[in-house]
Amino acid sequence: MNPDKANSPRIVTIDVLRYRPEQESTPTWQSYEVPCCEEWTVLDALNHIKDHLDGSLSYRWSCHMAVCGSCGMMINGNPTLSCKAFMRDLPDQIKVEPLANLGVIRDLVVQQNRLVDGMAAVKSWLIPRELPPRDDQYRQTPAQLAKYRPLSMCINCMLCYAACPQVALNEGYLGPAALALAQDDGVWECTFIGECSEVCPKHVDPAGAIQQMKLASSLQWLARRIPGGGS
Repeated sequence: MNPDKANSPRIVTIDVLRYRPEQESTPTWQSYEVPCCEEWTVLDALNHIKDHLDGSLSYRWSCHMAVCGSCGMMINGNPTLSCKAFMRDLPDQIKVEPLANLGVIRDLVVQQNRLVDGMAAVKSWLIPRELPPRDDQYRQTPAQLAKYRPLSMCINCMLCYAACPQVALNEGYLGPAALALAQDDGVWECTFIGECSEVCPKHVDPAGAIQQMKLASSLQWLARRIPGGGS
């Protein structure tokens, strides 16, 4: 990409909250002046810093297409995929921090154990109740697919974890992405602020899914207490 624009490139200051455990005990801010073109995203600016200004800067990224979910970070205080945050939509000074509510490994690289452990706890994979017929496949009705498909769009970017106040307050909370695929595991700890759904880059609605789980759990509880209502 050519950063020149009318022979006078736009200069943007990128303030990065850095943490290098081998040389500092607490995170510190470091500023970089970046000449960039309007087509750049924040990820492009970080790549420019990495390639031309400071090779020690650490962050995750892969696809640059908002598919892999790797490049999530706080941009001016908002959980965002850096590959979707266009420089033309941002001011001339941009603050970039690691995702909130998650342990920091180095610079913008955060720990992923909250998500991984949560998914394992709720067994987020499909568990068949019976084996399929011989030489056949499991079948889904259109209604079953319609119910599951929106949640399958999750790219595990953890933006919802950074936005969720319960993740910040409760270390045992499984988190929005995991709970959206759960049943009774901790759904009542969700206070339905809805920030998780607001920041989702794939328009998944974990907040809505968790509320549906609350309703299903309530109906199951009620059915168990009504004679003949079920077990």
